[in-house]
Amino acid sequence: MIVFLDGVLEEKEPTRVVVNVGGVGYEASIPLSSYDRLPEIGQRLRLLTVPVVREDAHLLFGFMTAEERTTFLRLTSVNGVGPKLGLAVLSGLSVRDLKAAVAAGDAKRLGGISGVGKKTAERLILELRDKLGKGDLMEALAGGAPGPADAKLRDALLALISLGHKPADAQRMVKDVAGQIAPDSTLEEILRKVLSGRK
Repeated sequence: MIVFLDGVLEEKEPTRVVVNVGGVGYEASIPLSSYDRLPEIGQRLRLLTVPVVREDAHLLFGFMTAEERTTFLRLTSVNGVGPKLGLAVLSGLSVRDLKAAVAAGDAKRLGGISGVGKKTAERLILELRDKLGKGDLMEALAGGAPGPADAKLRDALLALISLGHKPADAQRMVKDVAGQIAPDSTLEEILRKVLSGRK
């Protein structure tokens, strides 16, 4: 079982990386949260992994933190949640935001993630509450779920990264307009304001 890759980052995209380990290129699918933490191409990288073997494919999923990998394993242990949906959840919410949504029973927040319908959101809440320790749930509730404006700003940041902007640039772009965002602004309005500032 491959539990981590330690090598040189050859390629990176918001959803995948290629790591050169001793002259062999390993491709791994990653969540956007891990993409934020990747080094520059050509630099050394240690990527935690979860291999998935199917009849038709051998897949590798990569994570920059142990917390992300643990959360991915918990997500994929939920009935009806496969690896791709597990990555989608981690791309749509940070681990902390996910724990907060589960702790608060916020099916609407989970249902806003691409590929997660109402029934899946409710199943995630029901099953993850049992899998997350009381400490995790208390920490999530103490930290509190982000306010609507904060959640939308994070969504805008992730959208910019998926459009090809560098994480540092995307953070600066969102930060530049953060003070001009009304609490009831939609994600589309936020992105329009961010992108109009680039012209």
